[in-house]
Amino acid sequence: MNTNTSACSSRYAWCVVALLFPVALLNYLDRQMLATMKSSMVGDIPSIANKADWGLVLGCFKWTYAFLSPFAGFIADRMGRRLVIGASLFVWSAVTWWTGHVTTFHELMGARALMGISEAFYIPAALALIADYHTGPTRSRAVGVHQAGIYVGQILGGFAGYVADSPEHGWRWAFTMCGMIGILYALPLLALLRNPVRPAADASLPVADGNVFRGLLGNRNFLLLVLYFTLPAIAGWVVRDWMPDILKEKFALGQGGAGVSAILFVQVASLVGVLIGGVLADRWMRRTQRGRIFTSVIGMVLFLPALFSVGNAGTLTVAIVGLVVFGFGWGFFDCNNMPILCQIARPEWRATGYGIMNLVSTSFGGFGDWAFGALRDRHTPLNVIFGVFAGLALLSVFIVLLIKPRDANTPA
Repeated sequence: MNTNTSACSSRYAWCVVALLFPVALLNYLDRQMLATMKSSMVGDIPSIANKADWGLVLGCFKWTYAFLSPFAGFIADRMGRRLVIGASLFVWSAVTWWTGHVTTFHELMGARALMGISEAFYIPAALALIADYHTGPTRSRAVGVHQAGIYVGQILGGFAGYVADSPEHGWRWAFTMCGMIGILYALPLLALLRNPVRPAADASLPVADGNVFRGLLGNRNFLLLVLYFTLPAIAGWVVRDWMPDILKEKFALGQGGAGVSAILFVQVASLVGVLIGGVLADRWMRRTQRGRIFTSVIGMVLFLPALFSVGNAGTLTVAIVGLVVFGFGWGFFDCNNMPILCQIARPEWRATGYGIMNLVSTSFGGFGDWAFGALRDRHTPLNVIFGVFAGLALLSVFIVLLIKPRDANTPA
């Protein structure tokens, strides 16, 4: 009987990942579509005056997303993950539909801000739910499969430039259809998803007077993880949001070709990296509690040559090779952040902790988007900008190695 119960629990744990995979796909599809359909949107909304304005469109999403992430995580920890996930999907899908109907710069800014509010509630709740169901032996793999949905969404978004260029469809049609799909999926998701039994608080960690924020912000390891999570993400946001425009200008590509070149290769590499990185991290954990940290460090080391090659690329081929290496390294990094958090924070604090990480990381990502647009308006060389990103990645390696993890195989 115990064996059957364990098998059913294991099957449902992977069922949770399968249910959330399309949600993760939709979560990032609309973000990527904005980057790859930039030319069509700017042409159709003349009140977007320059690249700095477009940087504000990108940044306003991140700032609202970042600001609400800790609150969203706190709500998910207190009210349960299921309803938070379902409501988030429904609301952001409605906003996605509305984005296809905006006509001015300020309406687009408002839509992206509302998108940031609604999407802020998803990732902390989803990753915490996966961590609740998947204990140590499968945690990195489960998170990796979920993150793979993000990369598939970005890959599909990379083709959105062709949809925007199509006379039969266009960028408004793309946003409208994606919004309708998300609204329809929210109902069966709520019916099939369920919260696990709340894990007992881990007695090996201090209670910190029961205050989750005080407990997390007073945790040296957590602060190091926040910093590690933030510095590489600045480059990640710029690559995701600006690379289609960079390749379009630098190599005289069409909007569709630039979007595919900028997104397809890096996201396929990330997809491979997140799956390999998840398996490697789970296996490395059998030998040392720093296995997930070491796996993440490998990914971060790959950032260094990748960012230098992207910044100095003289041909499209060199740029694509750099993006592939970057994407593969990003996969190793991405599948281990929540599992590392699980080794340094209480189970009932995970969504809140990831929300705080999102707050800092995405805030800096938003400023990075705006600053990149402003620097490009001033003709700052790409090799200088990406050289700074490489320096931040190197610093991150030393930061993550300072974290002292513990065994976090807490049952759901």
